[in-house]
Amino acid sequence: MTNRHGAVMRARQWLLAGGLLLATGWATAQPATVAVDAPRTAAKTVLVMGDSLSAGYGLSADEGWVPLMAQRIAQRDPGWSVVNASISGETTAGGSARVVDEVLRHRPSVVVIALGANDALRGLPLQDMRRNLARMIGASRHVGAKVLLVGMRMPPNLGAEYTRGFEQTYRDLATLFDVELLPFLLEPIAADRTAFQDDNLHPTAAVQARLRDHVFGALEPMLR
Repeated sequence: MTNRHGAVMRARQWLLAGGLLLATGWATAQPATVAVDAPRTAAKTVLVMGDSLSAGYGLSADEGWVPLMAQRIAQRDPGWSVVNASISGETTAGGSARVVDEVLRHRPSVVVIALGANDALRGLPLQDMRRNLARMIGASRHVGAKVLLVGMRMPPNLGAEYTRGFEQTYRDLATLFDVELLPFLLEPIAADRTAFQDDNLHPTAAVQARLRDHVFGALEPMLR
C-alpha cells in the first residue's frame, strides 16, 4: 500500500467514524459525478447529492435545475463550481454509502442533500432514513462543508403516521445538526399536474427554472 493510498484510507475511516458518531442518537453502481459549468479558476464547490429529481430524469443534460443553478452561480461568482453527484433511483442508504468518497474527492464547501423520496416510495423504515441522512450530514461537516438539507413530502397512501414522520425527519435533523433546511423541493409546482412528465413523478423541463429559483433562494446565503 502506498503512503498516499494509506492516507486516503485513513481519512475515509476517520470520516466514517465521525459521521457515525454524529449520528448517534438517531440510530440504531457508483454514479458518474458531473461537474456542471465548472470554471478552471473555481476554488469552491457545491456538491449536490440527490435522486432522479436532481439528476434530471427524462431531460437533456443541461435542462435540470442543478445545471441551471450551476449556470447562475458561475455567472455571479466564477470562484464557485457545482458537481452533480445525483443518481436516479437513489435512496438515503445509497447516498450514505457514497458520501465519504464524494466529499473526499471534491472537498466541497457546500453539500446539498436532496434524498428520501425513494425511501418513502418503497416504504422503507424512517429510522434507517434518519440514520442515513445523519451520516451524510456528519461526513459533510467533517470536511468543513455547510449543508443544505432538501426535504420532500409524500401522498398519504402510506398512512398518516408515516407521512407525518417522514416530513418531521427533515425538520428534526436540521434542528439537531443546525443545518439549513428547504422543507419541500417540489413546493413551487406540486399542485400543478401539467408540471410533471407522464409518470406524474418527474418535473418537466419547462418548470426546472422554478425549482432552481426555489433551491437557490436557500442556497445563496451559504455561498457568501
